Amino acid sequence: MTAQTFHNRVRVEIRDGVAYATLIRGDKHNALDWDMFLGLTAAARSLKRDRHVRAVILQGEGPSFCSGLDVPSFAKAPGKGLRMFLKYGRMTNLAQRAAWCWRELPVPVIAAIHGKCYGGGLQIALACDFRFAEPDAELSVMEVKWGLIPDMTGSVTLRELLPMDQAKLLTMTGRTFTGAEAQALHLVTDALADPVAAAEALAAQIKARSPDAVAGAKALFHRTWVAGVWRAFAVETWLQWRMFFSRNQRVAMKAGMAKQPPQFGPRQFGG
Repeated sequence: MTAQTFHNRVRVEIRDGVAYATLIRGDKHNALDWDMFLGLTAAARSLKRDRHVRAVILQGEGPSFCSGLDVPSFAKAPGKGLRMFLKYGRMTNLAQRAAWCWRELPVPVIAAIHGKCYGGGLQIALACDFRFAEPDAELSVMEVKWGLIPDMTGSVTLRELLPMDQAKLLTMTGRTFTGAEAQALHLVTDALADPVAAAEALAAQIKARSPDAVAGAKALFHRTWVAGVWRAFAVETWLQWRMFFSRNQRVAMKAGMAKQPPQFGPRQFGG
């Protein structure tokens, strides 16, 4: 097992190919301050380079997953709040990057939600591939409470999961809803008593498959979900060609023919 801490806010432990990325500001319900934004992006950047990681479980230490923006900390340092919106030629600013970095990882990211999951915390979870939540977890698109709108990629991730009227309803009211309600809305993959155990079980299933095929599947759907038919077919064909020429595809084919468990090598697909 290896472990590393980023900006004293996010701890990453890698166990048998599964990375546990844990927000470690539990005394503040993992509220998002400047260092938390930096820690999230740095942790994801490190994981993206590790081709041995097969899945990521994103979780929060203490009583909550993430209670959203630490408003008082930014009120004391308004300059940092302004800097969060500077893009420096990137597609995303720092606030957006703290969520979108998990979408850009070439491995599945599974959010395990408990306690409070508000505002920016919810947007981080929505950028993950799967979300397991405790039935009584508290979720909210809470930005309207502060006279704001979702600004951490929620404009994209909410539209992928909700009809527009439901997205507007949650955003305009800022109402708090449970993990069980979130499942009924299709905002979370499942609501159950032990989200981490569910995440680990899913990671184990994914690890039995080619890491390149899994990365390719993630790329396939994110590149084609809102694309036109012709572009979707072109992306599909291009990605499949890349699978054909990967070592792990040959391993999967040989193991399948021999009815033996495959022994995959490091991921080749994705940065």
